[in-house]
Amino acid sequence: MKDKYYASRHAQQVRSRIIVSAILLAGSIILLMPLWWMVSTSLKSMDEIMQYPPTFYPHEVHWENYIEAWHTAPFTRYTLNTLLICAFSVTGSVLSNSFVGYGFAKIHFRGRETFMSVVLATMIIPGFVTLIPQYVLFSKLGWVNTYLPLIVPPFFGSAFFIFMFRQFYMTIPNELVEAAKIDGANHFYIWFWLMLPMVKPVLATVAIFSFNGAWNDLIGPLLYLNDEMKYTLQIGLQNFRGLVQTQWHYLMAASTLVLLPVLTIFFVFQRYFIEGMNLTAGMKG
Repeated sequence: MKDKYYASRHAQQVRSRIIVSAILLAGSIILLMPLWWMVSTSLKSMDEIMQYPPTFYPHEVHWENYIEAWHTAPFTRYTLNTLLICAFSVTGSVLSNSFVGYGFAKIHFRGRETFMSVVLATMIIPGFVTLIPQYVLFSKLGWVNTYLPLIVPPFFGSAFFIFMFRQFYMTIPNELVEAAKIDGANHFYIWFWLMLPMVKPVLATVAIFSFNGAWNDLIGPLLYLNDEMKYTLQIGLQNFRGLVQTQWHYLMAASTLVLLPVLTIFFVFQRYFIEGMNLTAGMKG
């Protein structure tokens, strides 16, 4: 009887795994289809793109689309501009949010929980609501057509990132902070030299999110930048969208090239990224 029971249970587990794997595989295929279509279109000619019914793979591969797409506009300059913005955004996000998160987690002061609730409440406000007030502010400061509106705000923190750092800091024993204070260390020293090396997963997670946000940002550069030599990659991709006809093969080729750094960074740091998300998502506030 026991052998039959265990055999039946094992068969049920195998069926469950097969069903779950089939569902995950189907979901993965659905999610990867747009990526496949973009890469496939980037290797086609315009004539093949306009064919009906459409083809799911290029009958004749045109690798030259990538070279011609890159030289259609000053994409090298756009890349350098985007990397500059990303570097400041990542640096500002990591430093400001980790420091504020440390304060909410390890520094006891009156109204700490209330202030933290107010910070979290700001996540309810849609970003588009603040576009006009921010533009008016930056315009009066004379920052329009400069990178300052794109690189300064990350240094003032983000509610979501502050919450992530706070949750991670709360898992670190307070005895470490007290011991450092006894040795004469101040909070700035404790945060930079003691805490930051212990929160590498969250640092990687915030850095990836910040880089991805700055790399893919279209609204900000489109709103504040007027000089073509200051444009970013996302604005450069719009050069392929014409009033009469869109150069889809060049647009998809350039989009593929723009997507590669994001995918590369994620796969290189995915261990830290997944660890940071798991640790912060499963904690109580």
